[in-house]
Amino acid sequence: MVVGPTFARVIILGIIEDQAAIRDALCAYLDAQPDFSCVLCAGSHEEFMAGLAALEVPPTLVLSDIGLPGRSGIEGLALLRQALPAAEVLMLSVYTDAERVFEALRQGAIGYLEKTTPLPLLKEHLLQVAAGGSPMSPSVARHVTRYFAPRPANPLASLTPREHDIVRGIEDGLSYKLIADRLGLSLDTVRSHIRQVYRKLQVNSKAEIMAKARPRPLLPW
Repeated sequence: MVVGPTFARVIILGIIEDQAAIRDALCAYLDAQPDFSCVLCAGSHEEFMAGLAALEVPPTLVLSDIGLPGRSGIEGLALLRQALPAAEVLMLSVYTDAERVFEALRQGAIGYLEKTTPLPLLKEHLLQVAAGGSPMSPSVARHVTRYFAPRPANPLASLTPREHDIVRGIEDGLSYKLIADRLGLSLDTVRSHIRQVYRKLQVNSKAEIMAKARPRPLLPW
């Protein structure tokens, strides 16, 4: 739905959030702040894109959920950037795993916040974006700092030959079940090896394993 008039010298804000209670709270709180004019609040990416046509002044900042009905927030990032080339997109999500974080940043998100962020702090983060910043919740920033942290020359040196086989299966995009089938192991054995790989490499996800196993580019996006 289209809400509220636009004002001079305020941040023109759009919100995409499928949970009505959260969406209504975000729209009501932020639109009541003198720094913002919330011109479009939608429950899906498709609804948001359709609503843009009715606006006289488009958003300069979009706050978007990731787990949306239809097109996900990450899938919709490229379309948002095409439709609103001058706007920044800040992700707000319950998901803070490395895969989603890096994919959102690769697709052009300016920052990534947890959905549990208190409204006053969320307001400050939005102001940071408008001022040229890239806010991230601590759990999200941890993935980024880990990625760029100094690493040993050969992070896989501590792995056993079987653990190397497991890592190669992960690099090939195989599920744990397919890795087990390839190596002639039980699923529980594969899971046990995976736990050991996580512990030795000090990682928490498949994406982090692949980042350590492959040469690192200058930027993850």
